[in-house]
Amino acid sequence: MTLLQLAWKNVVGSAFRSWIVFLCVLVVTALLFSTVLVIRGAQDSLRLVQQRLGADVVVVPEGTETQVETALLMGQPVAVWMPRENLDRIAGIPGVAIVTPQLYLASLANAPCCSAEMFLMAFDPQTDFTITPWLSQNLGHELGLGEAIGGSDVFVPYGEENIRIYGYEIDLSGNLERTGTGLDTALFFTFETAREVAQVSRTKAVRPLEIPSDSISAALARVVPGADPRLVALQIVHDVPGVAAIPSSGLFQTFHRQISGLLRSVLAILGITSVLSLVLVGLVFSMAANERRRETGVMRALGATHGAVLRSLLAEAIILAFGGGITGILLAALAIYLFRNLIVLSLGLSFLFPSFPSLVALGGGGLVLALAGVTLAVLPPALRTCRQDPAVAMRE
Repeated sequence: MTLLQLAWKNVVGSAFRSWIVFLCVLVVTALLFSTVLVIRGAQDSLRLVQQRLGADVVVVPEGTETQVETALLMGQPVAVWMPRENLDRIAGIPGVAIVTPQLYLASLANAPCCSAEMFLMAFDPQTDFTITPWLSQNLGHELGLGEAIGGSDVFVPYGEENIRIYGYEIDLSGNLERTGTGLDTALFFTFETAREVAQVSRTKAVRPLEIPSDSISAALARVVPGADPRLVALQIVHDVPGVAAIPSSGLFQTFHRQISGLLRSVLAILGITSVLSLVLVGLVFSMAANERRRETGVMRALGATHGAVLRSLLAEAIILAFGGGITGILLAALAIYLFRNLIVLSLGLSFLFPSFPSLVALGGGGLVLALAGVTLAVLPPALRTCRQDPAVAMRE
């Protein structure tokens, strides 16, 4: 009989104890993997949206920083305005290489003139460095009048040829890469299209789209190589009245703090749960080892070494840890995937489900931790058992 066969026989022969260990490992691994998956998904989502913006400094009207960050991250429509002349002032700041404007708009909810309620973003193709590079690489041409690019979750409603915004028919030319944020449900078009939509809305929408003249919602700036975005942001605030300038490193700080607070809370609970579970596993194996003292004594009397007895006990623990760990990881991954939208709504965080290679790497790390934790919990009773005197053990 091989070592694994002996360990499996002991697992099957002690079903109740085996189930306790299996469930303990399953619960701890599932909690750990779920926590890592949610935190990793939120961080990846924040990183991607920052890359999508591609700006070193984001300039918005003073007092609207949180509103704009929420709009960019969660796709919640926002109406903020500042004078367009701020663009020239920002462009003249030492260290600014290029600046581009954006308009943040919203379609109407539950209105016959609109296919759906969504966050709308208008950009200037002459200066834009966020959407235009994607268009050149993937679409092959710039957006024309009446054309738009949607987030990954934007689609033309069934039975329609275009997306209706304020009664205006917009041609969906393509979709951007998924970010796990509200931008996945946003629609992007040019300033020219935005003005055309506003004009048509006066006669075809239940409420016209109002765009204040000579106004923009935000300005995105890139700095010259070697310039410090934080110093440039401070200079913008000093020279341009009524604005707030956010360096890229300072974007979404509220959401970063939320992630950090969530991580601390969950890790505290997870730490307590893990310790209690591993103590329970150790107690269960200690009881099992005491009950099998005669069995291990016979094995020693028949010539089994200390190492062989130790390996047989550890093999039993590893089988249970492996089974519980794999099951916990698969159940956690499935639950997070199926309820990812509920997670976004309940936690108020963006979330991007990791790619398959990342998922495998995270699952492998969780499984290694499960195996290591159970091995450490089982090692003390296993060492005591294999070191006992065979004659004494066989008499008990």
